Amino acid sequence: MIETNWVWQKLSFFISSVHSQNYLCHCYKKLGMPDSEKKSFENCYPFIYYLEHGKSYYELAKSSPLAIQPVLLFYGMVQLLKACLLTVDPNYPESTAVLAHGVTTRKLKKQSYEFLQDEVKIQKNGLFTHIAERMFHMKHLEGEKFIMESLLEKVAELFDLFTSSKKSSIAQAVKYVEGETLCVPVQILDRYHMTKERFVEYFEHTCFHLGVQYDPAASRQSRQLVFKGAIQQKPVTSPLMYDLQANTYFLPNQRENMGIFPELLTHYLVLYNLSMISRYETEWWSDLLRSYSTEDYPFIHQFLSVTLDKVPYLIYLYLADKIK
Repeated sequence: MIETNWVWQKLSFFISSVHSQNYLCHCYKKLGMPDSEKKSFENCYPFIYYLEHGKSYYELAKSSPLAIQPVLLFYGMVQLLKACLLTVDPNYPESTAVLAHGVTTRKLKKQSYEFLQDEVKIQKNGLFTHIAERMFHMKHLEGEKFIMESLLEKVAELFDLFTSSKKSSIAQAVKYVEGETLCVPVQILDRYHMTKERFVEYFEHTCFHLGVQYDPAASRQSRQLVFKGAIQQKPVTSPLMYDLQANTYFLPNQRENMGIFPELLTHYLVLYNLSMISRYETEWWSDLLRSYSTEDYPFIHQFLSVTLDKVPYLIYLYLADKIK
């Protein structure tokens, strides 16, 4: 388990105008900006303020009642993401179009409403779309809808809860030895309806940025699908889902669920919806927290506990990766 305090200590490296300016200058030079020195000087203090402001929200959320945690965590995440945006978009915010949230929720139904079946819809403009395009090179998300249950299924720390609740496993643990090997259980072949050869080709293509290569000899010896290489831990963008608490990687049991949807975007969408519910659907939200009568409560409660640590960790990974 990565302690949140450790992550914030790592992020404190940037709470220095000298360090942040040098860091941003490095980022801008990689972008090919001719005035990288000037722009990094202009952005170093906003960069620091976003990080400090975000940390304040998270520290407050840690000691706050569950009822108001979604609002604090969502806006804390927004501040951290704005710092990340400054590394890839030196002119952020260039227009008011990127200031809106970029997501909408449907009007809640008073009768038989279930959070897990609720959905959010992506708008053409706004912070979410800007983050997806600039930070993760994802375009054409306008109009897409995401159901809460499908989003939560992408958060590895919730897998045990899904298994207990739904009576079926949604992911397969993958053994990872840092810098050496990544071992996939052979049972995945049946779940993906693939031959070994087809899966190896598929996995190497999908996870190409991890730098892995199939090792037939090691696979025969261990009776697993063994991939070797200069493996890079990148749970920010990897199709492998990462459990921060257990330090374990997973592959989804359904092939159609294997794809790169950055987990930071997942947390953004779920937190946005929860923050809207806690602010504008106070009656339903209060009933949920007091009655414990629905299936929603354990998923919401556990997600909020996970996101408190996971988002700062993913933000740190994103920023640290740019130093290379």
